[in-house]
Amino acid sequence: MSVRPGRRKAVGRLRAAIGALVVALAAGAAVALPAAEAEAAGAKGGKVVYLTFDDGPSPAYTPKVLATLDRYGVRATFFEIGQNVAAHPSVTAQVARRGHSVQNHSWSHPDLRKLSAAALSAQVTDTDKAIRAQTGRTPSCLRPPYGAVNSTVRSKAAALGKQVVLWSVDPADWSRPGTAAIRSRVLNNVRPGSVILLHDGGGDRSQTVAALPAIISTLKARGYGFATLCG
Repeated sequence: MSVRPGRRKAVGRLRAAIGALVVALAAGAAVALPAAEAEAAGAKGGKVVYLTFDDGPSPAYTPKVLATLDRYGVRATFFEIGQNVAAHPSVTAQVARRGHSVQNHSWSHPDLRKLSAAALSAQVTDTDKAIRAQTGRTPSCLRPPYGAVNSTVRSKAAALGKQVVLWSVDPADWSRPGTAAIRSRVLNNVRPGSVILLHDGGGDRSQTVAALPAIISTLKARGYGFATLCG
């Protein structure tokens, strides 16, 4: 049976959306996959969210995050800082071995909008090399530090083969507002397709580690599944 042209186009758009990542459509803004496409991605219960962790790897907190993810059978995406990868290569290797996605968060966490083209390129390519040495894969995505993006950063990232990925749920766990606050800020704002911003490095992340089991178990109880970004 032949497929009508209109249906073919719709299927093509759906496939493209499912394969798409979270992209920055405007400076400082983050847009998650639309709910319909996220549901079509096939998570159990028809709903999927994306856990992401920034600023690692940390020898103190990343292994604790990994242990929790293992306990619940969840995969996540880690946006890692190159100098931390260089300092703790075995931790990055462990993240990859456990089936998580390891992506680029710059070498030293600068505001990429303020860098020259050469400096921005070095921030990205040096981090790529460090991650590739431990994972065997070159990151396809870049999360600019602070979510600081503009058209120049976006175009330079694209020239380096990177998709810019931000987030749609931010509990500000970096500010250490308390375990209960982190948990409630995530659970009160999540929806199908949400990309949740958490941190496994860059400071004391004990509150994030403590909040993670309840976040995952509650989302699972609500029928959510979990997926990784960027392949």
